[in-house]
Amino acid sequence: MKKLMTLALAAGMLFGAATGASAVDFKAKGQWLMGFGAANTSLTSKQNNAKTDNEDDFYAVQRIRLQLDAVASEALSGTVYFEIGNHWWGDNSNGAALGADGTTAIKVKRAYLDWLVPNTDLKFRMGLQGVQLPNKAGGSAVLDTDVAGVTASYAFNENVALTALWARPFNDNYSQVNDLAGNRVQNKYNYSNYLDNMDLFSLMLDLKFDGVQATPWVMYGMAGRNAWSAVDGEQFKDGNPNFTMRPYFDGMDRTNPYSGRYVYGSMFWAGLPVAITLWDPLNIEFDINYGYVESTGRYDVTKKYTAGWGRTVRGNSERQGWLAKALVEYKMDWGVPGIFGWYASGDDGSVKNGSERMPSIAPMGNFTSFMGDGNLGWVKQDYNTSYAGTWGIGLQIRDMSFMEDLKHTFRVAYWGGTNSPSMVKYMNSAYAWNNGSVDGPYLTTNDGLLEFNLVNTYQIYENLQMNLELGYVVNMMDRDTWRHTGFSNAGTYYSQYSKQDMWKAQLVFAYSF
Repeated sequence: MKKLMTLALAAGMLFGAATGASAVDFKAKGQWLMGFGAANTSLTSKQNNAKTDNEDDFYAVQRIRLQLDAVASEALSGTVYFEIGNHWWGDNSNGAALGADGTTAIKVKRAYLDWLVPNTDLKFRMGLQGVQLPNKAGGSAVLDTDVAGVTASYAFNENVALTALWARPFNDNYSQVNDLAGNRVQNKYNYSNYLDNMDLFSLMLDLKFDGVQATPWVMYGMAGRNAWSAVDGEQFKDGNPNFTMRPYFDGMDRTNPYSGRYVYGSMFWAGLPVAITLWDPLNIEFDINYGYVESTGRYDVTKKYTAGWGRTVRGNSERQGWLAKALVEYKMDWGVPGIFGWYASGDDGSVKNGSERMPSIAPMGNFTSFMGDGNLGWVKQDYNTSYAGTWGIGLQIRDMSFMEDLKHTFRVAYWGGTNSPSMVKYMNSAYAWNNGSVDGPYLTTNDGLLEFNLVNTYQIYENLQMNLELGYVVNMMDRDTWRHTGFSNAGTYYSQYSKQDMWKAQLVFAYSF
C-alpha cells in the first residue's frame, strides 16, 4: 500500500512538472476498518422446509479507503478516492485466503474536479462524487450514494445558497433480448444500450437563520424504457445502489413487464427538511418527502389463493407516496435523550393502480443501527432503509459518557407496517418480504418489529477508535398473514412458515487519518 501511495504521489508531481503547471499540494486521508463479529440477519429460518441462512454466524472482515487530493489553490483541486475490499478473512475470491495472493478489487469510489469560476462565488464539482439530498431526522430516504454528475453551488449571502445537480445513475447497461418469460423479443426498444439512460436534475435552496435551518428541494428525473430492465438485473449486486422505484419488490411473481408505447418515463421528488435550535439545548428536526414515478406500462402478476395458483392480473408500474419523520432531543451534561418517529404511505392492496409506497434511488435511513445506517453502516448491514410502507416510533439516549473517551448510544424502536395485508397474495412465497431489503422489510398493517441497539465507542488514540455494536430485532410478523403465500410450481401449498429474530454483535477497529 505504501508503494501504491508513493507511485500516485510521484506520478502527480511528475505530471505537474511536465506540463509546467504551478505547484500542487497533495493531501492524503483515509480509513482502515477491521471488524469481528457474529450475526444472524435473516427474519426467516426456513423456506420450503429448507434452511435459508446458510452463512457462518461468525465473521472477520476488513476494508481500506484512501483519498488523494491534488490542491492547486482554493479555486482548483482534484480528488480520487479508492476502496480496497471488503476482504472477508479466509475467502479466496477476494484475496484473503492462505497466502493472501488472490484477486483483490481496487475500486474507484469517487473521482471529481472542484473549481471556482474566476471572479465569482460559483463553485462546480464534476465527476464521480458523493451526493446526499438535503435531509433531517433520520437521514435521506431518497438518495445518499456515489454517482456521476455535475454539482453547481452559489452562496448569495450568509443566509441563502442555491445548489443545482445533474446526475446520471445509469446509461448503456442494457443488453437484454429476451423478456422475463424467456421469449425472444424483436422490436426497436430492445437494442443494446438503446433508451436505457436515467438522468436526474435537482435544485436545493439552503436557508439559514438564527436558530432555524431549512433546505427545500425538488428533483426531476427521466428514465428510458430499457433503463428499468438494465437496473432490474443489477440492483441486487454487491456495490450497486439500492434502487427502489418499481411497485413490486423481489419475490413478486411477475412477467412481461412494461408493455406499451412508452419511450421515457418521468420521475419527481420533493422534500422539506427543517431543523430548529431556537431553544438550545432543545433540538427539533422534521422532514417531509414526496416521490412519484410515472407508469411506463403494465406487467403480469399472478394472484394466488390458499388452494393453489390463481389468475393473472395486469399490474400498473406507477409508484408514488410520501413520508414524514421527526426527531426531538434535549442535550444534557451526561448525554442526549430523544424521541423519534416516522409515518409513510403504504400499498392499498391492489396492483392495478400501482404502488402507494414512496419511491427512492439509494436511501440511507439512520434512525437505528441494525435496520438503518445509524452507526458505521458496515459488515452485517442488510437494510439501507427508505422507511417506505412503514411507520415507527423510538426512544434513544445518544453520546452517554461516564468515563473519559468512552461513549454509549442506546435505542429502542417499534416498526409497524402501512401496507395492506392483501398484498401478500401477489407474492410467490411466504418469505418474499425477507428479500425486500432494498426498502427494508415489507411490513403489512398486521406486522411489527421491535429493535434494540447499543453502540459503545472508545477512543483508544486520537485516530484509533474501537466500536462495539450490539443489536437485536424481535420478529412480530403475523404468521396467518404470510403463511398462505408459499406455493411450488405444481401448486403445492407449503404450510410451514418459520420466522426468527435477528441479532448482531460486532467489534470494529477504525483507524482514520
